[in-house]
Amino acid sequence: MTLTASIQLAASTATFLLAATCAKSWAMGPSTFKLVLTIVLYSVGNLIMLRLVREFGMASAFSLSAVIQLIAVNLIALVYFGEKLTLIQSFGILCAILAVGLITFGSATE
Repeated sequence: MTLTASIQLAASTATFLLAATCAKSWAMGPSTFKLVLTIVLYSVGNLIMLRLVREFGMASAFSLSAVIQLIAVNLIALVYFGEKLTLIQSFGILCAILAVGLITFGSATE
């Protein structure tokens, strides 16, 4: 992965994390500003992802982004917002991380 691609992946991840945080904030206290900000952030994140799709292909770009976001969004939900997961939910998230990791890194071994 090139430095430029790494920067784009980091930028899209940060943008999606901000968007998810704004979405949760809107859910806790709806306002037009929070809704518009959430939509703008998700749109910017997707525009950045389009560049990554062009460089790596859809499967690789979205899989890599998904596993990074899955981990980061759950950390934000658990640490910042104080959400709790049941044992089954925790196991499901672990399985999802493993699945996306296998899809992403499996293509690199071929």
